[in-house]
Order: sequence, then C-alpha cells, then structure tokens
Amino acid sequence: MIFEKYLQEKDSFFFELDNVIFPEKDYFLQVYYLFAQFMEYGEQLNAADVLKYMQETYEKAGADDIFAKTAEKFNIPEKYKINFDMLLHSARLPLKLLIYNEVLNFLQSIVLERKQIFLLVSGNPATQLNKIKQTEWNGLEKYLTVFFTEEFEPEQDALKLIIEKQELKKERVLLIGNSKFAKSSALKYKMDYLDVNELFKV
Repeated sequence: MIFEKYLQEKDSFFFELDNVIFPEKDYFLQVYYLFAQFMEYGEQLNAADVLKYMQETYEKAGADDIFAKTAEKFNIPEKYKINFDMLLHSARLPLKLLIYNEVLNFLQSIVLERKQIFLLVSGNPATQLNKIKQTEWNGLEKYLTVFFTEEFEPEQDALKLIIEKQELKKERVLLIGNSKFAKSSALKYKMDYLDVNELFKV
C-alpha cells in the first residue's frame, strides 16, 4: 500500500476534510434534499424538481450561490435563505457521511501505529463542524485533533502555526489533501504532501 512508507517515516498526519475524508457532495446533496422537502411543504413546490435543479447546478458550478440560483428559478421568497443557511450549518442528515475506504484504512493504520491525526479544516466552521459530527468515524473520532483554518491569522499560515503550537517536527509531518490551499501550504513550508487521489490508485 502506498501509505506504508509514510507510516514508517512520519509521526503526524494532517488531513483535509472535504473530498479527502469523504466526498463533499454527499453532504450538500442531502442538505438540498432536505431543503427541497421544506419547499414542498412551505411553498407547494415539487420537491423532486427542486432537488434535481439543485443537484444539476451543484454538479455544473459547485455550491456557491446555489440558494440564489434556485430561488430565481422557482420564485422562492428571500425569507427562506435563513432556512437554507440553517440547514447548511446544522442539518441532521438522513444518512451518515461515509469515509472513503482507502482513507479509512490509512487512518486506522495510523492509529495502530500510535501516531497523531489532525484535521486541517477550511471553510465555514459551523458547516464544517456539522459535517464532522455526522461522519461515520468507525471509532476514530477519539483520536482526532481538529483545527479550523479560519481561527488563525493569517489563515494561509494555519499549518505553520499549528505545527509550531504542537511542537511538531516539520520533517516528520505529512499533509494529505485535495486543494490548492493544502498543496501551496506544503510547498511554502517545504513539507511532504500527498494528494489523496494517490490513495485511490490501484
């Protein structure tokens, strides 16, 4: 397995959350489902039509401004943005978020080696915390230390500041990510970086 050499060489492992621990779309599509159901109840809209539009919009352009786009499409009053935002930040999902199998194996191996696992989480802290709470961690949650990049100033130096605060040896740290932020942070501070997609290769 690709991560075996890292288990020998590293003591601390930083993971991003979205599209690294689980597919980000698994969260958003469930939120959209709940919102579509709410719109059927509140505005007598067809929930299936609303959900289909939101899903297609997300797949084409991502999550940005999706309420505004959906509101324009279906003439949804602006007052419902509060409800949408509440769902986005604190929805109780119908289904738990499931960790990629390859990443789960890696995490479990790190725990067995008694090494450190950190989550380096970017984005809105309320939304991201809700994702973390509704992930099926398979007992791994007690081994995680979570840091939100928004809590650091400047945010782009979050990784460096965490390493200093935790008194970690930079050369013994591995960052596993799937974003420009993670890759640039590792490059900036001359740290080892593993694109999570490498774990999915046969």
